[in-house]
Amino acid sequence: MDLKITTLAERPELASPLWQMEDTWPEFIGNDPIAWSMIGRIVTDFPEYVLVATDERGEVAAKAFSVPFALRADDRGELPDGGWDQVMLWAFSDLRHGRKPDTVSAIEITIAKEYLGQGVSGRMLGAMRENARARGYSEVVAPVRPNAKHLEPAAQIDTYAQRKRDDGLPADPWLRVHVRAGGTIEKVAPASMTVSGSTAQWRAWTGLPFDTAGTVEVPGALVPVRCEPERGYAVYVEPNVWVRHVL
Repeated sequence: MDLKITTLAERPELASPLWQMEDTWPEFIGNDPIAWSMIGRIVTDFPEYVLVATDERGEVAAKAFSVPFALRADDRGELPDGGWDQVMLWAFSDLRHGRKPDTVSAIEITIAKEYLGQGVSGRMLGAMRENARARGYSEVVAPVRPNAKHLEPAAQIDTYAQRKRDDGLPADPWLRVHVRAGGTIEKVAPASMTVSGSTAQWRAWTGLPFDTAGTVEVPGALVPVRCEPERGYAVYVEPNVWVRHVL
């Protein structure tokens, strides 16, 4: 497959087309307030950490966002239990305060529908690693969203993340791509992303009734959503898996 992978800093004209690429993210994910408020800022504030793949027609086939941050700052040091949300907050706090970054975190790798299942995700991960290495970093970390976990929402994330095939590689396909690329599964981020909303909002996002107290299994969700219809809200707390790539 003939794909051209560049940074957005090198090809700023792709800033608009990359948002128009059709993807398969469930609607509720975009309603995480951290995602809603900050994902767009990566394009403007960290274009050299945004990778875009274009096909032979010049169409966007994939995109990969990452952010630099100071993992080894005095009050940090450990990969956060808050996962995706926390590393985004750290990255933009570091930018605002002029704190020198020492680590790159993957934020998103998204493949256009027509290129799914063709190994493009592995190529984008490799390009992200090389981009970080070229900028002087010694590691990339990733709050990985295991892409088959939604098929087993009741499974505990820690035991799920440790499942292996007979060849010793992770059973989950996306975790397997990371390990094949040289990553090491380090820990679970139990509260990596939080989406809260009224039951009316959840009905609009999912088409489900959200009229019964307790847990609701939502297509695309890694764990059940907690519904409180008498109080009029529901909350989804997504776990991810931290993977460390030493470059």
